[in-house]
Amino acid sequence: MNNQEKIWRLMEKLNTVILGKENLIMSVVAAFLADGHILLEDIPGVGKTTLATALSKVFALKNNRVQFTPDVLPSDLTGFSIYQKDQDRFVFQEGAVFCDLLLADEINRTSPKTQSALLEVMEEKQVTVDGETRKLPQPFFVIATQNPQGTVGTQLLPPAQMDRFLVSLSMGYPSEADEIILAKQVANGRRTDSLRNLVTKDELLEIQAEVNQIYIHDAIYQYLVKLVRETRQSNEIEIGASPRGVLALVKYARAMAWLKGNQFVQPADVADYFEAAIAHRIVLSPKAQADGLTKKAVLQKIVAQVDKPVLRRI
Repeated sequence: MNNQEKIWRLMEKLNTVILGKENLIMSVVAAFLADGHILLEDIPGVGKTTLATALSKVFALKNNRVQFTPDVLPSDLTGFSIYQKDQDRFVFQEGAVFCDLLLADEINRTSPKTQSALLEVMEEKQVTVDGETRKLPQPFFVIATQNPQGTVGTQLLPPAQMDRFLVSLSMGYPSEADEIILAKQVANGRRTDSLRNLVTKDELLEIQAEVNQIYIHDAIYQYLVKLVRETRQSNEIEIGASPRGVLALVKYARAMAWLKGNQFVQPADVADYFEAAIAHRIVLSPKAQADGLTKKAVLQKIVAQVDKPVLRRI
């Protein structure tokens, strides 16, 4: 069984736990293959934590969960040094980020100071405490859940932190049929209990290397850069996507192409997943918000306006 078959089997197993969310599962797995962090923006109770737990099991990842509240301190995440009398020295105590998969639950309920502790962690995948830098395990992912804006007790994530997430996704409510199945399974225990390791960490790192080798034509590079630059020129967007958005779109498009069994990125791999990689990086203009426009509608308009390149076989 090759790596691609292993990943598709893994996604099929996840689909038995997270019902009716096949497209979401594919998007989340693609983010893992692209070595990126994931932001799940949704209301409580739709299965975000279950999804993170399921991923840690099928990928054999050590996971830590932090329930973010106003009293969570930066040192709870990064770690701290404590004096050990028997050793007559300060000994470093690892924080929650020293794992393969960190579930940052309701990340926008904690203080900006604690949120900022994740900036270095997410970008450089390292922690600096007391002047000493420590590398995190590889691979390392953050799956953060965020309550809807305006919810009592929430603190908006700064743009610098939003920009560090590869994609922003929403689970949404299950369908009526899937919700009936969930209701019938109440007495069966946790749905993730039946999951087992399907892809090892070494295999995941190997697949990530394969994804990085997916070819991108110059015309595709021009296309995706033009799409991102349009977010900076649109009258409906006050703050457009940064160059980090371009890099995220490149990595995400490569992962999607790999999942589809292609050796190169096609225009659809960029256009179809443009919103997931870019929406959380932009801020709509006051007029667009007053007109009731959504980020989805504005980004779809940009995709429709920018001509897709036509790749011809030689």
